[in-house]
Amino acid sequence: MSGSAHREVSEITLGVEEELFLVDPDTRDLLAEPDPGILEACERRRGPHKVVPEFLRAQLETNTRVCGSVAEACEALRETRRVVIQAAEEHGAAVMAASTHPFAQWRTQLVTPKERYERFAATYQESFRRICLTAMHVHAGFGDPESRIRVMTSLRRHLPLFHALSTSSPFYGGGETGLKSWRLNLLGVLPRTSIPGPLRTRAEYDRIVEDYRRIEVIRDGSEVWWDIRPSHAHPTIELRICDTCPRLEDAASIIALYASLIRWLARLDREGRLPPEPPTEIIAENRWLAQRYGVLAFLGDMDLGGRVDIEDYATELIGKLSPDARALACEDEMRHVLTIIREGSSADRQADHFRLCRLNGDSREEAMRSVVDMVLAETREGVF
Repeated sequence: MSGSAHREVSEITLGVEEELFLVDPDTRDLLAEPDPGILEACERRRGPHKVVPEFLRAQLETNTRVCGSVAEACEALRETRRVVIQAAEEHGAAVMAASTHPFAQWRTQLVTPKERYERFAATYQESFRRICLTAMHVHAGFGDPESRIRVMTSLRRHLPLFHALSTSSPFYGGGETGLKSWRLNLLGVLPRTSIPGPLRTRAEYDRIVEDYRRIEVIRDGSEVWWDIRPSHAHPTIELRICDTCPRLEDAASIIALYASLIRWLARLDREGRLPPEPPTEIIAENRWLAQRYGVLAFLGDMDLGGRVDIEDYATELIGKLSPDARALACEDEMRHVLTIIREGSSADRQADHFRLCRLNGDSREEAMRSVVDMVLAETREGVF
């Protein structure tokens, strides 16, 4: 491979959006109306990053600066989380990085006064108002618009693995959902969500967005909420399927896996060797299995048929990606994927902690509050 070709494959920029909950440290419930000083303090200290309001007043969204490596992206995520935690604690709040709050009630939450959110609430009604959740989105910039679309299509088969690794929403509204990620259920009632179909050119994607615009159901591509999409605002592919991870090391592992996969697939694309696409319906089935069982899932084998243990699947994939992870200096972070699978995601820890509290005699309410305490502690872990 020539030097110029090598640079084209290896140069990947990264950025991370992380949505966070603001919690009352006394009641452990969401702060429906947090002190506005939190956002003001974040604005003063954000540096090259951004901190912005989200749909609910009990949420904030952080946006890291554009980063040139996995290590930079992980450090930027630590910096943004530190800014929000410090600001929140100075104004009587705690910060929770999980995709649902165990017992908060959506009906008691207040919506951020913004035309976009008010329009969505008016259009989608209770389906939208129930969306008391957070997520983590990872942007990757690489190649040209055409290669980004082809690589995005090839990434689809791996989306269930990303989701399983990140699952952090096993509870909702005070109840056990029986799923490792209830967040996808909440999103699934909205249009233009889930797995996109296979796309081969940027023009195909642009036609879809324009068709939506022509029938007057969206204003722009930011209202296409697929699990992975071309960003409306940036020349990136945006991974959107992930729950928010309480532990920074788990988020770092997902970032490393995403960057390494992109580097590998971009090289295959340049060589004309991208694998044939499996049916979208089978990817969607694996998505459901990841949502239900998380890192305990047996996913459908899209090449040989039958089912494959998610650890075996991840181990084989990591073996293929090792040279790319090494080139991106993120081998250790990527291999942490196997630790998540063996030790459990946040959803597993939350569910286990809740059951242990109940076995020890705690009421359901006490056990739920204890789960919140555990997630709050994990959110701070490694930040300071």
